[in-house]
Amino acid sequence: MKRVFLIVLDSFGIGAMEDSADYGDIGVNTLRTVASSPFLQIPNMKKLGLFQIDGVGEALRCPAAGPGGHTALIARMKERSRGKDTTIGHWEIAGVCSPSPLPTYPEGFPVEILEEFSRRTGRGVLCNRPYSGTRVIQDYGEEHMKTGDLIVYTSADSVFQIAAHEEIVPLEQLYAYCRAAREMLQGEHGVGRVIARPFTGPGAGAFTRTPHRHDFSILPPSVTMLDQLEENGKSVIAVGKINDIFAGKGITESVYTSGNAEGIERTLEYLDRDFEGLCFVNLVDYDMLYGHRRDVDGYAGALTFFDARLPEILGKMREDDILMMTADHGCDPGYQASTDHTREYTPFLMYGRKVEPENLGTRDTFADIGATVLRYFGIRPAFEGESMLPSRAGETLTPP
Repeated sequence: MKRVFLIVLDSFGIGAMEDSADYGDIGVNTLRTVASSPFLQIPNMKKLGLFQIDGVGEALRCPAAGPGGHTALIARMKERSRGKDTTIGHWEIAGVCSPSPLPTYPEGFPVEILEEFSRRTGRGVLCNRPYSGTRVIQDYGEEHMKTGDLIVYTSADSVFQIAAHEEIVPLEQLYAYCRAAREMLQGEHGVGRVIARPFTGPGAGAFTRTPHRHDFSILPPSVTMLDQLEENGKSVIAVGKINDIFAGKGITESVYTSGNAEGIERTLEYLDRDFEGLCFVNLVDYDMLYGHRRDVDGYAGALTFFDARLPEILGKMREDDILMMTADHGCDPGYQASTDHTREYTPFLMYGRKVEPENLGTRDTFADIGATVLRYFGIRPAFEGESMLPSRAGETLTPP
């Protein structure tokens, strides 16, 4: 019974891509920044080969080991898609390369969009600017509570975010407003995600976001590895925000999590279960709690926590299991030019009892990950992407 556990360490970039300046990202490197913290202790990822991935040892100014000396198959992943956000990054991992970025709104959303949104919800709109999610509720929360108007804001990502106090707008009502926005925002204005951002608290300075965030994503524009796995009778289990990112398409089972700690616990539980297929996990805290908030030590501590739990994950793996670890983009917590994502290469580490340790250098697309997953299950990918598993004599693949 074959199982693949694919864990996305959300925003764990390992160095600026050659086109990073096109995105306003100069000299960024999430791992290098985090390595400057005394709270980073990741011996297990080091043993797997993280520091031997192309460019990592040089960036950290530490000598990379020579050939061998690592226990995982490793590679540096290059993003082919135009973008640096969660949706585009995960889509490419699953086989969808996006030649054009999803729409963003650095000046806020057009008047006609907000008028239509107000018509559908019966409520006015506050803010309508790119804004920090923690700051926007302090600046607009009290006016929202007085008027009932919804706080609508965006970021450098392709997102339409709606913040509302849970006592003013019940959760299910907020989710209904998000579904209305998702239905409306298609085509030219097809943002990657509409995000519900509920909060609570008595007043400005005391407002806090709750864990009831919910993302409403646009459907992937073409077939993904998730679709192909499902079509071939495999389980596709989504942990964390994976189900939201793919709008449920190609997913057979899902569980939401409150953060990294719960995501790791759910992964350990699935390691104890019998299934054949993919368990696709997103650990979001690196990005949401530490990258965007430019908290270097917090980011380092979160990586250290994950690394300390790795032996439990590895210890539960079965003979035919494969563990993959990667990221969807960067979010350098030391980059002071902005608080946005950063355009970076991402790491890839693949471990299993039947996986030969090897350094595959730099890959041309994240889609090689999706192709590798499908190849392991004997399925030919319906998208561009090359498997990182070696060919086997006499192997035949199920056509897409």
